[in-house]
Amino acid sequence: MLHKDKRFEGKVAIVTGAAQGMGAAFAKMFAAQGAAVTVSDVNVQGAQKVTEEINAAAGRAIMVETDVRKCEQVKALIDKTLEHFQTVSILVNNAGVLRRTRCHEITEEEWDLLMEVNMKGVFFCSQAVIAPMKANNWGRIINISSSAGRSVSTIGGVHYTASKAGVLGITRGMAKELAPYGITVNAICPGLIDTEMVRSTTPPEEIRRWEQSFPIARLGTPEEVAWLVGFLASDEAAYITGASFDINAGDLMI
Repeated sequence: MLHKDKRFEGKVAIVTGAAQGMGAAFAKMFAAQGAAVTVSDVNVQGAQKVTEEINAAAGRAIMVETDVRKCEQVKALIDKTLEHFQTVSILVNNAGVLRRTRCHEITEEEWDLLMEVNMKGVFFCSQAVIAPMKANNWGRIINISSSAGRSVSTIGGVHYTASKAGVLGITRGMAKELAPYGITVNAICPGLIDTEMVRSTTPPEEIRRWEQSFPIARLGTPEEVAWLVGFLASDEAAYITGASFDINAGDLMI
């Protein structure tokens, strides 16, 4: 059964970028299925709201403000999770930034921002959870890449495409190294999902044009991506590692 109730009872999940959009959906899904959840984001107000909603629904969650570009803050994220919940079972590297700047206008500062959040953050958050996962001989690391990482971004710039392709490289490399310790590492590559990030960077008429071009003519929902995250975090996915999964309405078929 892929959607059994409380299938994450006794597990502890960390979700980065969990103040809104897909990250919030992931955190709520894990909590609803029995996991204790650390809600992590630089957006304190949004992350606190998600945490309060989980706890109000009889879940268990804490909020930890984290800039994934800063290794000392990443360490604090893991330490606080261990302090409250004693272990880490699941990490979803969802924190990310999108910029639409054309290649001839990208500044060094903007390039570094996307590489540090979208790629450096994924690696060092993953590195930080290896020890507690190895101690349990069980772990799930799920990296949110993008269809950009598999081909080219629908709306983002070349730096976004490059950073998301890098996430897939990190996924494969860590999967190979960590498999002997019962830790799987996989990536999800969403297309256009109906999130605040997409809505805030893309005019409504452009979104409508993209929707009409997809075989499934609509944006995806964060909850649809959350079901895929839940599967990859479950025992049912124990034989899957180093893989990337497309969820994009058929916009990219390879």
